[in-house]
Amino acid sequence: MTTNPWLRIGVNALWLTVAASSVIALRAIVLAKGGAPARKEGRRMVSEKIAAALTLVPKLASSRSAPEAVATTLKHYRRKVRANRKRLTKQ
Repeated sequence: MTTNPWLRIGVNALWLTVAASSVIALRAIVLAKGGAPARKEGRRMVSEKIAAALTLVPKLASSRSAPEAVATTLKHYRRKVRANRKRLTKQ
């Protein structure tokens, strides 16, 4: 029996959404406090988003199908979100 790849993608997207929401909340706390840490986090947030998008492009170029491209994208961003959540919870 062949499983539908979109089902797995949907579940992975849901978990990425939950994890990203926690990172957004943690970053909002840092930004709300203001000062130098907020400025640093704001700059870091923008530069990380640009870098993440640029490093994703070559990975997508080798995708052979739409489900593979979406799965690659989710995996790529899940790693970035996980790293940010780990860093922000240490503060």
